[in-house]
Amino acid sequence: MSDKETVPRAESAGNFRDLHGWVDLLTKIIFIAMPLVGCFFIMDVPFYLEWSILREQYYGLILAMVLPCVFILVPMSKKSPRDRVPWYDAVLAVSGVVVGLYVFIFYLKITLVLGTITPDRVILGTIALALTLEATRRVTNLFLAVFGLIFIVLPHFYFVAPDIFSGMRLPFDQQVNFLFLETNGILSIILGVAAIIVLSFVLFGNLLFNIGGGAFITDVSMAGFGRFRGGPGKIAVVGSSLFATISGVAVANVATTGVVTIPLMKKIGYKPHVAGAIESVASTGGQLCPPIMGATAFVMAEVLGVPYRQVAIAAIIPAFLYYAAIFFQVDMEAGKAGLKGLPREQLPRLSSVMGKSYLFVLPFTVLIIALFVLFLSPEKCALMGALSILVLGLIIQKETRFRLGWILEALRQTGSTMLIIVPIAALAGIVIGTLAYTGGGFLVSLYLSQVAGGNLFVLLPVIAIACFILGMGMPTLPAYIVLAILMAPTVVQLGIEPIAAHLFILYYATASMVTPPVCIAAYAGAAIAGSEPMRTGFAAARFGIIAYIVPFLFIFFPALIFKGSPGEILICVATALLGCFVLSAALSGHLFKELNPIKRVILGLAGIGLLIPIQRHLTAFSSLINIACGGLVLLLIVWEWRGRRGK
Repeated sequence: MSDKETVPRAESAGNFRDLHGWVDLLTKIIFIAMPLVGCFFIMDVPFYLEWSILREQYYGLILAMVLPCVFILVPMSKKSPRDRVPWYDAVLAVSGVVVGLYVFIFYLKITLVLGTITPDRVILGTIALALTLEATRRVTNLFLAVFGLIFIVLPHFYFVAPDIFSGMRLPFDQQVNFLFLETNGILSIILGVAAIIVLSFVLFGNLLFNIGGGAFITDVSMAGFGRFRGGPGKIAVVGSSLFATISGVAVANVATTGVVTIPLMKKIGYKPHVAGAIESVASTGGQLCPPIMGATAFVMAEVLGVPYRQVAIAAIIPAFLYYAAIFFQVDMEAGKAGLKGLPREQLPRLSSVMGKSYLFVLPFTVLIIALFVLFLSPEKCALMGALSILVLGLIIQKETRFRLGWILEALRQTGSTMLIIVPIAALAGIVIGTLAYTGGGFLVSLYLSQVAGGNLFVLLPVIAIACFILGMGMPTLPAYIVLAILMAPTVVQLGIEPIAAHLFILYYATASMVTPPVCIAAYAGAAIAGSEPMRTGFAAARFGIIAYIVPFLFIFFPALIFKGSPGEILICVATALLGCFVLSAALSGHLFKELNPIKRVILGLAGIGLLIPIQRHLTAFSSLINIACGGLVLLLIVWEWRGRRGK
């Protein structure tokens, strides 16, 4: 991976026009300006200059930059021209500027008469809703746009909806005014997270990778694990996890790191569908892995009303178990196939690689200290990390010293990435606003509670299935937002920790990326590996098995999210890690030699039993299960060890 490797951005996820001349220059200027404007507001410069500018005005300015770029760069359809901007896209682009600048310029006056409905608000609000839907369709897919449209029209067709929606009646002009200008509509906290927190972390990631952080991740993974059996598979797990936790965009992570790791895995003997599956499941886990966890975790912190560090700390043990299970299976898969590592001469020397460790370690150290020691807001932490990267690049590293090209490129890539994130966030605000204003969220939550009858064993599988269904057609962020609003309150009402309830939804929304039949991250891995998509998807689901099990565990056993005594947490982690190892052996069919079906079933059941933590309120029950399963596993391991030469 070259030093120019970057955090995934919009160009890697969509079919952009190939423009030249002043239009191309204009979009690049806007891309560069976007993160600069963001930093200006994040660092509270208007406050120090004694300018009275509201956050909502900043959101309007971001919309005024993002919406026109979407319509200029992303064609309406496959038949639309790719080398020029047609007149209708020019009209849409200008409309996006007008809508955004209207909010930016007039919002201070609007707040004084926010509930007043005027013709200009209805007209511009209708245009804003239409532009949001179309921009979302272009940068994602039709499903997500239609999903948002349903929430816009539902209050006007309440009479054909089920009884639970019978109260969702709302005049159109009132609805438009609310969704356009209220802080529970397009200008919601979700757009704020995208325009402030996500933007700052995307900038941090792009600067990090432009300075050489991406190359360091790949090189240190190769130097550390490349020579062991199945080395490229372990490189994919370690490298992709580090890369993915910065960006949190599953499909683009696969496309970025997979072009390196998948050919290496195939070269030493991994089957194509296995290589694609390993990369896709490792890249997907970045949304679950602290310290950054992508955009969704920041939204979760805002929805819960807790500091982001609480979410990150709660996610540590589940993420550790997730990647441990993948790593164990990769190793056992290599053992079963008799795969070796890469030749030593093809691997970088760890000592020489660590000479560049400061490019990655120093910025991450600054970021973690700012997050977990200084307790600064996430966006300021990211900018502190970005500042440390600028110091490294402009003063210390020779290749980038006194040069601005890599900084401008990082800024441009950051602006480009916002083309995907901002429309999705604005659409999520429309969904949230409709549910909040009509009371639909409360009605759905009440209905689910009545159906489940207070039984979590009924409610949780329903939520998991809903996550899979929504995840088939939309990215993790909007899928999480919808389900967090509709279903999380019901789980919390049944006595579950709020963070556990929201992490449950996040895990299953993320798992949909590698769960057939529609598993877009696995499809991306299959495309690079040249394998059958569905076969790759089923293999990815096997490698990511812990993502389906652990959410149920931390719902019932909060010690796995650091809700317990240190001794209790330590025992839970130890038994769960052993459970991951045993379950991985059962799934791969290999321990010290190939396992027969009966032994695989025994190990699988024992592994699930070991995953059940020991808790004070269930000490006798859970201890008995752990002891029985542990003893059974020990006997089987000794048996297999003694008979390993007979394979």
